[in-house]
Parts: sequence; C-alpha cells; structure tokens
Amino acid sequence: MSKFIFVTGGVVSSLGKGIAAASIGKLLEARGLKTAIIKCDPYLNVDPGTMNPYQHGEVYVTEDGAETDLDLGHYERFTNAKVTKDSNVTAGKVYFSVITKERRGDYLGKTVQIIPHITDEIKERIRRVAKTEDADVVIVEIGGTVGDIESLPFLEAIRQLRWELGEAYAINIHVTLLPYIKSAGELKTKPTQHSVGRLREIGIIPNILLCRTEKSISKEQREKIALFCNVDVDSVVEAADVKHIYEVPGALKKEGLDDLILRRLNIKVSDKGLKAWNDFVVERVKNPKYEVKIAVVGKYIALQDAYKSIYEALVHGGIANNARVVIDKIDSEDLEKGKIEKHLEGIQGVLIPGGFGSRGIEGKIRAVKFARESNLPFFGICLGMQVATIEFARHVCGLKDANSTEFDKDTKSPVISLLEEQKNVKKLGATMRLGAYPCQLEKNTKSFDLYKQAKITERHRHRYEFNNEFKKELEDKGLVLAGVNRDRDLVEIVELKNHPWFVGCQFHPEFKSKPDEAHPLFRGFVAAALAKK
Repeated sequence: MSKFIFVTGGVVSSLGKGIAAASIGKLLEARGLKTAIIKCDPYLNVDPGTMNPYQHGEVYVTEDGAETDLDLGHYERFTNAKVTKDSNVTAGKVYFSVITKERRGDYLGKTVQIIPHITDEIKERIRRVAKTEDADVVIVEIGGTVGDIESLPFLEAIRQLRWELGEAYAINIHVTLLPYIKSAGELKTKPTQHSVGRLREIGIIPNILLCRTEKSISKEQREKIALFCNVDVDSVVEAADVKHIYEVPGALKKEGLDDLILRRLNIKVSDKGLKAWNDFVVERVKNPKYEVKIAVVGKYIALQDAYKSIYEALVHGGIANNARVVIDKIDSEDLEKGKIEKHLEGIQGVLIPGGFGSRGIEGKIRAVKFARESNLPFFGICLGMQVATIEFARHVCGLKDANSTEFDKDTKSPVISLLEEQKNVKKLGATMRLGAYPCQLEKNTKSFDLYKQAKITERHRHRYEFNNEFKKELEDKGLVLAGVNRDRDLVEIVELKNHPWFVGCQFHPEFKSKPDEAHPLFRGFVAAALAKK
C-alpha cells in the first residue's frame, strides 16, 4: 500500500512548497522508491487555463492535455513521477464533481455537505493517483497557507486520511518561515509557532518542520522550535536559501531529511545518493565554463512565474553546453518604437515565447526581423513561431498585410488562422488544442539533426495554426516546413534556409525539458548562441 507525505505551508505564500515537494521526490527516488506527486489548489477555477498570467503565472500542460499549476513543472523536472490530469486537484474540480453527482441523484435523500461529501471527493482523488501510479510514496502538496479559509476542506481531508491510514502510512511536513530581523540581528521563531498552532487547531500535528531561512539555525533555536511546536529536535529541518533551486535536494539531504522521512514511514531501503545530479547539474549551474546572453521577448515579462518553464529550459540548455545562460527579459511593447538595436545590443540569441492577444505583437515581429536580418540565433515557441511566420510573409514574401486572424480578423493574408474545430467553440475552458501530438520531422533540417529521429511527440496549447493556403508561397521564398503533423496536415516546425539557427515550433518544448536531460531544441539553441558569441 502506498504511503503518503502531506506538504503544507504557513506564515506566507511563495515559501517554495512546490520545490520542497519536488526535492523530496528526488531524494526518495534516489533511495529506489517510486513516487507520485499531487498539487491541491484551493481556488474555485476548474483549472488555471482561463486565468491571466499575471494572476496565476504559467499554465503547465501535461502529456494528457491538462492545464495545471506551474508546480507540476517542478515535479517533472526534478523527478521521474508521471504527471497527469489527476495530479492537479482544484477546489473547482472537486465542487463541480460533487454538484454534478447531486444533480444526477447520487446523493438522493441526503444533505450534501463539506464533510463528508467534499472531503470524501478530495480523498478519493488522492487515493486514485496512488492506485493508478502504483507508487511507493505519494507526495501531496496543499496550496495556499494554513489559515486561509479556502484551504480548510483540503486540510480536513488530509487530517482524515492520516487518521484512516495510521502514523506509519502518512506524515505531515510543514513548510514555514523563520524571518531574519536585520535590526535585531536574529531569526524569529514566533511566526512558525503561530503557524503550527493554527495547524494543530485544525487537528493536524506536523511530524517535520521545514524551516525556510536566510541564516543558519542554531542548536538553541532548533530546541526552542521543537519545544513550542511539539516536535522532535531532529525534526526541525533547516531549508536555507540557495543560489539555485537545483541545489535544494542536496541541501535537504545534508540535513538528513530523507532518512527522517523513511524512519517516520518505517521504510528501509538503500541509498543511491545524488552524485550524478550534483556532479552534472549542480556543478555546471554553479561553475559553468562559458556564458551566453539570451533575450526573452515576451508580453508578461513583469511576472517571473509567467515564463517559468521557458527560463528553466534555457538553464537546462546551458547545463548541456556547460554554460551560464544570462536571460535578458524584454517587454515586447518596448520594442514597438525607436531603435531596436539598443534593446538587443550584446545579445547572442532571441527567444519569443507563447502568449495570447494583440498587445506587444508588433514589437515581437520587429525582434524576429532583427534576428533574421542579423543572423542572430532565433527560437520562436507557439506564438513565437506564429509571429516569425507573419514577419517572413510581410518582409520576405511581400504580403504587407500578413497577420493572424487572432489580431486582425479581416486581414487579406491570414498566414495564421483559427483551427477549423475551434470556429464553433463557445466555452473557453479546456477547449484549446492541448496535450501531446505526433510530429514527423523532415530530414536535412536542424530539428531532425537535434532530435536524431523522424517521429516525435510534443505538448500543445493553442487555438491558431499555420495556414496551409500560404504554404507554397512561403516555401518558395525559403521557409522550411521542418515538422508536420501528418494526421491533420498541420505545420509544427518552421526553419529558415541560409540562417545559422532560426527555428519556430507550434508546440511547447519547454514542458519536456529536464536539468539533466535538456530538450534538444533548447540544447541546440544555446549551442548556436554560444557559437554566435
């Protein structure tokens, strides 16, 4: 039977529960255990697919086409755990399911309540992942902060699960904050005490405290926390700030967190260690041989989490090339006026990520034109591939009004247009082209050389596509259709002849990149940028 680790958080949000959960998964996999990881989000949206990036950050897409929380990206990057639509449990999904059952008559004669109906639905979804994945250990991260009213049903559900399973089968790790007060010159334990107090009021007694801190925790402070929070002294684990997230598993291992977890869950296994991870990933992140500067030209640049997987995949491309990737974040609206050279001076590569809406599009098109004419390595992803096609159609093929019907419904040259099946879509939630689709690569292309195989699958999230009516016209002028979905005759990858490195893909390769296994396109893009330097 699977064992469970419930990860909760207190004091403030953005403490790094997702990184903690992913790192715990990494540590347990190093001990030979199979893990599954779940993120429980307390918001009432069924999924984050319709949220503004400034509200939620990146929407991470799974192989089976679910739009999920960005923490699932951390889970996949750090571990081998399989992430699916069942790995993200939202309050919206839970309530929608319960209300649907009530309308159908499943609860006929009963009053439908938070307890037991909502909590039972949460527990059933957690158990379902454990059973489906046949995992040794299931890690369940509860979003939000203890004390938030919307998190209460999830906390009550895990309280019940811990009671039902017993202490040897379920533990709680509470991530909390030890703020450093500079004027006093000391760490303060009171916020942690209050956070644990709130958790205990709910009926959950934490087994392990993961204390986020800027400074090292002294023996006396650990003893104080243990005394006031009613945990063992060795269960007060320091989670000090590190320079890069990929150092976290090693830092927690030094604290003995994996041994502590295994002892609590009564699991006895050998230790394979993290040598390969530390020697390749961590060492190259900390001490790279080279450095390269990449411009990411986007429309949500102001929010760090909006392009989280893009930034991490660039780091992975750097690791593969033993290089530090310095990311210059450029708001595409800033490129719409004035000389573009001043914004892209000293850049060795340009990446344009995905997005929606017309804001900042002309700035992106100008960035593409500059990269194309300057022989600067260019990588366009989703919307980035679409604006690259528009730019080529306008300035090489002479179609001056070329555009996407997303931005101009009346354009005479709709080189990018709405997918046929999208034309009658009325509901926006979960109706895009989502998840993994096959792609056939053409030989003698950069993409084929990088993937080293003809058939690939990649994850999608979009409504608009390359318009095949303009295929011949663009090909005749030098646009290479390097990858195509043969089943539906959809262009997936475009490249340019006579350019050092110019690739645009309709899919999102960043979702399949890992620090110890960089995605081929990101590896190739960073290598091309290094060569340009």
